[in-house]
Order: sequence, then C-alpha cells, then structure tokens
Amino acid sequence: MSTSQKPKNRPFKAKSGKPGQESGRQGPPLDQGGGRRGRGRPDAEGNRGGRPPRGEDEGRQPKSNASAIGLSDLAPGRGNWRAKRQAAAIAGGASPYPLASSELLPAVEGERRRKPEDSTYTEPQRLHKVLAAAGIGSRREIEEWIVAGRISVNGEPADVGQKVGPGDRVRVNGKLMPIRFAVRIPRVVLYHKPEGEIVSRDDPEGRPTVFDRLPNLRKGRWIAVGRLDFNTSGLLLFVNDGDLANKLMHPRYELDREYAVRILGELDEAQRDVLLKGIELEDGIARFNTLLDGGGEGANHWYRVTLSEGRNREVRRMFEALGLTVSRLMRVRYGPVVLPSRLKRGMWEDMPVEQVCALAGLPKPDTAGGKGKRTAPQPRRTQPQAR
Repeated sequence: MSTSQKPKNRPFKAKSGKPGQESGRQGPPLDQGGGRRGRGRPDAEGNRGGRPPRGEDEGRQPKSNASAIGLSDLAPGRGNWRAKRQAAAIAGGASPYPLASSELLPAVEGERRRKPEDSTYTEPQRLHKVLAAAGIGSRREIEEWIVAGRISVNGEPADVGQKVGPGDRVRVNGKLMPIRFAVRIPRVVLYHKPEGEIVSRDDPEGRPTVFDRLPNLRKGRWIAVGRLDFNTSGLLLFVNDGDLANKLMHPRYELDREYAVRILGELDEAQRDVLLKGIELEDGIARFNTLLDGGGEGANHWYRVTLSEGRNREVRRMFEALGLTVSRLMRVRYGPVVLPSRLKRGMWEDMPVEQVCALAGLPKPDTAGGKGKRTAPQPRRTQPQAR
C-alpha cells in the first residue's frame, strides 16, 4: 500500500480563533474601529480607518417611498396614502371636515397637476368632471375625496356621481370653488305655416306635417308653441327648451295672439259687442281682446282680432256662433313676435340671439370675447322629408 492510500487516523485538532469565526479558517483580525486589517487602502499603520458612528436612521436608504416621506406608520396595503391618512383622521375626529383648511393639499413632489381648463358649462355636470376640469385633481382623486367627506355641495356632503348646476355652491376642504355655468340660450325658429299642413309629428291620415320642413337638431327636439288648424296659416314658433315653451303657452302669462280673419259678409255693431264682451261656446265663454276692421271688397271682409288663449278652432267657432263663415284665417303675431313680411309660406328662419334673450328674460350675451354678432337671419326653405 502506497503512502497516499494509507488511512489518516490522526486525531482532530481544532484551530484556535475568536468566537464567531469559522473553524479551520483564520480571518483577518478586526481593529477597534470595526474595520479589517489589510482591506481597502491602508493607513500609515497598514489599517483601514474606522467608520464614524452614526445614528439609527442617519444615512440609510429608505425601504419605501412611504418611509421616505414620513408615512411608514400607515397600514399596509395598496392604495392612495392620502386617502388612508384622511380616513384615519375622519375616524378619529367628530367634525365632518377634519382636514378643512383654506388651502388645498399641495401636490406631491414629482406629481404633475393638470392645468385648469377654461370650461364654462351650460347644463348640470357631474361633480368630479367639473372639479377635474378646474385642475383641482384627477377624477379618481376627487372621487376619493367625495368618499372621505372632503367635498360638500350646498353645505351637505357630496355623493359620488352627483351633478351640480349653476345655483350650487361646491366646497373642497371648506374652500369655495369658482365653477362657472353659462346661461343656456335656447334656439327659436319662426315658421310660416301654409294651409294643408298639420301641427303634429304623427298623423294616421298621412298628411304633411310642419316638422318635416324644420332644420335638424343635434340634441333635443323641436317643441311647437301653440297649434294652428290644418286650414290655418301664419306664424308658428318652435323652441328647443321646455321652460320657454311653457312660458309662451301658459294662460297665466296672457300673451296675445293676433289673427287676420276674412269672413263672408260684414259685422254689425251688435255682433261686435257680443264678440268683445263674450260669447258662449261648448267649452266656455270666449271673447276677443280687440277687434279692428281691416277693410275688404265685396262679400269678403278682413278683420284683425286678438285673444289671450289658444283653444281648438276658437276663432272660427266664435264667428260661426254668429252665423258667419270664415274663408281665411292667418296668425300674424304671437306675443311680441311678429310674422316678418320677408318670410314666405313654407319658409323658416332663426330668431336673433338678442331677441331670444329678450323673449326668454335672459341677460344679453357678452360679445366681447372675440365672437362677433350673428348676422341677420335669412329665410330658408327646407324640402319636406320623405315619409
């Protein structure tokens, strides 16, 4: 047996070393400053300089962004740290606005805020959309603020999905937000209705309707202000605003309707007095406010009459109650709106914005913002739509 194959029966002998060092391996001794001999750049004695003492957190890399900004005591989990801090504050305080102040929360360093948009609304909008457009925060942040109770509308806590309008006062952290709502100006169309058209959208007999000639609306639909009979012509107003339509049609506003009436024959004084004082009809007493002679030749005679209500075929029935036949009836005025002479039968035109504001009782629009005045309306004729 060779010497290399002889078993090694020598007893185990542990090498001396300091506690904590691996047995059988001699590491370089530590100096008093905590460094190791012979590592790094040696000093005059061949030792590396010791590290200076430091505090518990001094110079250490933070484990997370939350600990870097002093929020390491928050509960674990994903989410917006602001919302967590707000929820904790609300849970511990009795005030509905525990974080209320005259200033909004400052933006976090590195966070990009949206620039405020110059948005002017004409209709109620969702609260988070309006505040986001004003640059207060993102829509998600605003929804979190609503849940946290930081936003109020008219003194009451806001709800997610709530809409706000011109009369609402919105506060964020107690600070009133300047939200601008512009007055919505309705659109009014003047239409010269010819005979042979019905003022209805659907007709079982399939007769032509006045709505076939009107311009199309992008939003909403046309509302006819009053009605005219199938054989009656003249001025018809169409609006796209229900409040304005109600204001023009409701009897309490007492808007005069003026008609040009042609009858077969001529009225005497007794008949004039009856029409002005009141005549009994099937649905009650009816009377004219004014009755003026419009002249005429032969058997046909014209009169101008006004009344403050619009019952079905009221003018015709009043003359027929006296035994007189109406051969032609035409409405020439509705309240302050007069049928323009340039507006021929079957044509329509838009009412100028200034007149619409006066009719609806709205302030005149401000034209100093760069938009010029709308040009004078021109009568237009629309081909009836195929039915």
